[in-house]
Amino acid sequence: MRELLLFIIYILVFLTGMALLRIGLFNLSGQSLKAVLSKVTGTPLKGFITGTFITGLLQSSSAVMVMTVGLVSAGSLSFSQTIGIILGSNIGSTLTAEFMTISLETYILPGAAAGALLWLIPKTVCKSIGTAMIGLASIFTAMNGFKNLAGPISSFSITDTLIQSMENNLFIAILIGMAFTALIHSSSATIGIAMSFLAGGELTVFTGIAIMLGSNIGTCITGYMASLGSGDQARFTAYAHIWLNVLGVLAFIPLIGPLEDAAAFFTSNKAVQLAHAGVLFNVITSMAVLPFSGSFSKFILLLHGPSSTGSR
Repeated sequence: MRELLLFIIYILVFLTGMALLRIGLFNLSGQSLKAVLSKVTGTPLKGFITGTFITGLLQSSSAVMVMTVGLVSAGSLSFSQTIGIILGSNIGSTLTAEFMTISLETYILPGAAAGALLWLIPKTVCKSIGTAMIGLASIFTAMNGFKNLAGPISSFSITDTLIQSMENNLFIAILIGMAFTALIHSSSATIGIAMSFLAGGELTVFTGIAIMLGSNIGTCITGYMASLGSGDQARFTAYAHIWLNVLGVLAFIPLIGPLEDAAAFFTSNKAVQLAHAGVLFNVITSMAVLPFSGSFSKFILLLHGPSSTGSR
């Protein structure tokens, strides 16, 4: 019971760290990035590059999706301009998992202390950098906690049953990844936890990839919630995000084995393999759809436009 409580606390620490990192980075460049997002999206390729860049900087595809939905709702972007942004944000979001593979345990306390000291300086830039540093320290503290608790948590009968169910049925693993991500609004946390179980040998890479695929669908919930009551263009943007991820996951279900082999080609570390698999999945699916952005936007309008709701 103690381990389970600690595990929940570490999840909260991770989510808080992600929020602090995002706030710090956004305060440093958010308004400028938002202006760039609204202007440098004339073509799908420009939107793609911009979405990748901004998501990589903010370490959150959800934050970029909320910004995008807000800009569409305000009329600064059209729905068709968002397809490239969405594809780019999917790639940019994989940088978080790759970042978590770096071993920074010895820098956690000095980083947190430096961040706290920067908070004492009465300048916005210093406070923003300090916030981001405290956020990073929190993320890596949580990751260490996940690794230490993976073994004890997996020994619980309910956890063992759940892991065995996921190992025996990849659709259960996908559903768990989707549901958990939708619940906590963070695919990075879901993947981080899966990486910790992989590092301890409690999960196979195959199952970890299935969880990762599910998390790509679950992360769509944030953009969808932001679109509620924001008009048709914002609604279309949220639906495009959902369909892109759902179709990508469906396409890759038969390819989990080859994806696992491809990730293993780069490293023998199983946790790092999962991070690499996430990059490969998102790069391949995004690049495959990018040339057909116009056709895809028409597909979304056909499915969810006025004629589909009977409100023409």
